[in-house]
Amino acid sequence: MVVLGIFVGALFAATLAPSAAAASPNPSFQVHAPMQQQEFSIRGTLRDGSDPVPEVRIVATSSTGFSAEVTTDANGRWVIVVPEKGTYEVLLDVATLPEGKPLAEGEANPRIVEFGTSSNMGVIFKVGENAAVATTSFGAVLAERVVAGLSFGLLLALTAVGLSLVFGTTGLTNFAHGEMVTFGAVAAFGLAAIGLPLWVAIAGAILLGGVLGWVQDWGLWRPLRHRGSALVPMMIVSIGLALAMRYIILFFFGGTTEQLPSAQSPLLKVVGVTISRNTLISLVVSLVVIVVVALLLLKTRFGKATRAVADNPALAAASGIDVDQVIRMVWVVGSMLAALGGILWAYYRPGVTFNMGQQILLMIFAGVTLGGLGTVFGALLGSVLVGLMVEVSTIWLEADLKYVGALAVMILVLLFRPQGLLGRGERVG
Repeated sequence: MVVLGIFVGALFAATLAPSAAAASPNPSFQVHAPMQQQEFSIRGTLRDGSDPVPEVRIVATSSTGFSAEVTTDANGRWVIVVPEKGTYEVLLDVATLPEGKPLAEGEANPRIVEFGTSSNMGVIFKVGENAAVATTSFGAVLAERVVAGLSFGLLLALTAVGLSLVFGTTGLTNFAHGEMVTFGAVAAFGLAAIGLPLWVAIAGAILLGGVLGWVQDWGLWRPLRHRGSALVPMMIVSIGLALAMRYIILFFFGGTTEQLPSAQSPLLKVVGVTISRNTLISLVVSLVVIVVVALLLLKTRFGKATRAVADNPALAAASGIDVDQVIRMVWVVGSMLAALGGILWAYYRPGVTFNMGQQILLMIFAGVTLGGLGTVFGALLGSVLVGLMVEVSTIWLEADLKYVGALAVMILVLLFRPQGLLGRGERVG
């Protein structure tokens, strides 16, 4: 109860902006009051390379008789609010396209959109320079998918490291780790909504994630460890904590998808590969942070103590290491990494939703399992491989099926090499 109380307080402070922020002229940047009616929408951005394409007519219709149309704004963005989840037909009026910016050959128009678990659906039409994507060589498409896979894999690695550290030092499989990912993105959104600069909001969200990790261990996991609770009951507690956190976030934040500042970014050409600016920034930030964490674990006293506790807690305690303090710091570092991963995930998707952590949790587990449970560098390797498999598979699979391959690999690893790629085989019994 103490943990949930502090979590509610932190979330309330992070997501409830003052009236001045709520009255901001940017409609996508308003914090939702509790229990407000959920809104469903179809949206997209029309670009010619990195240039927006304004004043293009988009029409959405449904079999129930609903019909609505909008034109793209100065940034090429468009949003159509629909009354309910269902199946809609989205048509781009090619007659309104500027001269010299044709729709890509073979591009489906109209497009059929069917809502799933998300309250917002995205539709991208390729026009102008982007139309060339449909006819680019296989090598160019593969290079772009590999870069996107590296970005996604390193993003996964950020969150997987924290999960692996907790498992390695305590043996706990923490199903609430996904909600720590969500908390980071929601906190960043809330802090930005009250008018803080973006970099301050991101730094504040990461620090709040670390505080929440400290509170969790202090108020919940340390008392359970000292009572001698078995790992299975503790895992069940983590499932309950995940559900509680998820629906507390839903109550305060709402069920719609919101955007962080600068969520729409221009496309860049880097060594002949087209990549969005946000994806490139995510890749660089993830890589730098992962290198820092690796050096922390290899070169510092904290890293050596963490590895000692992971290998043998009793022997580490006999050697003078404060095991509880090491585990507390592991929770703080892991939660901060999860919060940062949540912010980058919000830019990668893009959007902030109450269940975004739940959506990525299976991918995190797949990366940790593939690399080896409890091994940090295994989690890094496994996450990068999962990211590559997910993104490269879209060359042959529908986008909706891209996560299937990663989960299939996780099942095969559990069947034929349960310890993972870098894990150590152990004899039980």
